[in-house]
Amino acid sequence: MRLTQFRELMEGEFGAVRASSLARDHVFAELGGRTVEQALEFGYDARDVWRAVCAAYDVPPGRQ
Repeated sequence: MRLTQFRELMEGEFGAVRASSLARDHVFAELGGRTVEQALEFGYDARDVWRAVCAAYDVPPGRQ
């Protein structure tokens, strides 16, 4: 998954403001205790980050 597609999914699911805040502020255990932004910078695949977000926020399978 490309980073641009990941950002589009985040904004589509949470809205631009909340997606940005969530990416900066929420620490995910599934991402090694990192935020979305930290995980992406660390080298995590965007698809894996998206899956962690979906699991944490109960995103329905049809929108994953």
